[in-house]
Amino acid sequence: MTGVTRPTEVAELGAATVEYRHESRGEDAALIFPGGHMHAGFAVGEESFAGLGYSVLAVTRPGYGRTTSAPPSADSPTAEVERFCDAVHSLCEQLRVRRVVAVGISAGGPTALAMAQRHPRLVQKLILQSSVGPAPWPDARTRAVARLTLGPGGERLTWGFMRAMMKTSRQAGLVSLVGQLSTLPGKQAVTALTQQNREDLAAAASQLRSGRGFLRDLDLLRSPRAWRPQQDALVIHSRRDGSVPFSHAEELAAMLPQATLMETSAEHHLIWFASDWPRVASRIRAFLAP
Repeated sequence: MTGVTRPTEVAELGAATVEYRHESRGEDAALIFPGGHMHAGFAVGEESFAGLGYSVLAVTRPGYGRTTSAPPSADSPTAEVERFCDAVHSLCEQLRVRRVVAVGISAGGPTALAMAQRHPRLVQKLILQSSVGPAPWPDARTRAVARLTLGPGGERLTWGFMRAMMKTSRQAGLVSLVGQLSTLPGKQAVTALTQQNREDLAAAASQLRSGRGFLRDLDLLRSPRAWRPQQDALVIHSRRDGSVPFSHAEELAAMLPQATLMETSAEHHLIWFASDWPRVASRIRAFLAP
């Protein structure tokens, strides 16, 4: 696993601009909607798909990555997400991707749900990793802090400070980051990680940016969503997730008619950088196997 990002491309699809990364291997593809502070270039946890011969099509959600200049939409939150899903569907047609498993990560989960419901002939299965569920998210305190630290003037300074910490005192940087993503004290959660987990997580943290994306997420995810796709779904979550409470996974599993809930013992929200990831990856492969 690596925290190094990979090259992306940008497609102009009518009125929509979509940043994406397409790694072609076979007819089936993993259509990945990254979470907050990430873009399509982040290749994390994809070995399960590659091992089964799946192509990867990762798409950056509006406001992140090379879409950061996108102006706020006048659409309702539901309409904005669905309009983006339609653009992604057009991208799939352009790339001749005809069958996918939609993978929703964290705040990208609701977009994966919308994609599966809106385009069921394209989306065959659904995997939700540490995903935001139908309940409002995040809490009021987190929302207020995020508007101060991750707004247009603050997000560059916030992530610049994080990168500086990772260079000068990686342990302190990891404790600070993981402490915000875990129900465990930061030091305890970091101590539980392998050395490789720490190196990968530090590398990934040094590349996180919010652009305008996270503020968009705060608006889009402030109220419950009504997307209830019918496909088989695998919901993966940790009770130690300090960013998205485990109750979101329970609500998703109860809401989706064909869902299976897998509880991981990951020490924090970013489940790929955790000691339990090999078991999770094995479960994903079993879920996707014919």
